[in-house]
Amino acid sequence: MAIKVIAQRRELKIGNKPGKRFIMRPDLYSAIAEKKVFRDAATRSGISAGVIKAAWDAAGEVIRTWATEGHSVPLPGLGTMRFGVRSKAVEDLEDVKTGLITTRRIVFTPSVDVKDELKNTAIQITCLDEDGNVLKRVTSGDSGDIEDPDQPSNGGGNTGGNTGGNTGGGNTGGGGNHNEPIGD
Repeated sequence: MAIKVIAQRRELKIGNKPGKRFIMRPDLYSAIAEKKVFRDAATRSGISAGVIKAAWDAAGEVIRTWATEGHSVPLPGLGTMRFGVRSKAVEDLEDVKTGLITTRRIVFTPSVDVKDELKNTAIQITCLDEDGNVLKRVTSGDSGDIEDPDQPSNGGGNTGGNTGGNTGGGNTGGGGNHNEPIGD
């Protein structure tokens, strides 16, 4: 199996080097129906799809509840999830207010197994011209580095990507285990 990516030539009109460039984007897959997920899990586990759905729904409620209480919640077999915020930084205590929060975030940190799976999965790039005609296909030979929002020194410097852009302001919910309640 491979991750499919499209690199299509487009006219760039902004930036310091305008002109035609190949821009990569994921080759979007269709969404898998929820029923199919439960059927496949039932086949793999020997548990009925209805029982799996009921357990999954209950786990979803527990995850939402714990995450909104400020916990980093394990998602067995996948990683952990927590909520956080992106905010503007201020110098003076009097300037601290809720208006500084610019974005609420969902932060997912994949498990080592998920990261290894991604690292070991080939990437197939299909290069297209402006009209969508295939120019060539390339299969990855890269090192498979994985961006990790909790470890900025690992995988490319944490410049944004799919984590929502961890480059500015104060990011709460980032790294470490914080067991102290806030605002009591």
